[in-house]
Amino acid sequence: MWVQPEDDPRTMGNPVGERATIREYLTNYRLTLDLKCRDLTPAQLAARSVPPSTMSLLGLVRHMARVEHNWFHRVLTGHLGEPRIYWTPDDHDLDFNHADPALAEDAFAEWRAQIAAADAWLDTEPDLGAEVPSHDGSPIAVRDVLIHMIEEYARHCGHADLLRECIDGRTGQ
Repeated sequence: MWVQPEDDPRTMGNPVGERATIREYLTNYRLTLDLKCRDLTPAQLAARSVPPSTMSLLGLVRHMARVEHNWFHRVLTGHLGEPRIYWTPDDHDLDFNHADPALAEDAFAEWRAQIAAADAWLDTEPDLGAEVPSHDGSPIAVRDVLIHMIEEYARHCGHADLLRECIDGRTGQ
């Protein structure tokens, strides 16, 4: 097992209500990505384990910081005019293409800061059915954004499983 059940930071609580369910799934996927990155060196985090892909665990952390920032800060709090992090018009994959081991500490700090900001926004208990302008100006429901975030983490936690297995053979949970 990856961690013993008593040491697993994730909850499997049977949350009551849609908001609590969304929050638990999102939190658990964030914790899963963190678990998959634990106990690795910056070089291991930056290793591109499935050539020719540029994907790495460090790239995934940077990518998820970018996704958290984009959806929570830019879209849900209405700061669409602010620049995206880990993205440029010339390099849409900056998060993966420049996952240098020297940037690991900063990447994790940024990811955690974005999660904290997103959680603070979620603490305001937004109306899940409310609509906000999306990137292209079309309306998107808060609920859709939150479910997309769960989808994004689920997809990339699957990648993290494979990347971690390539690095040190560790599998599970």
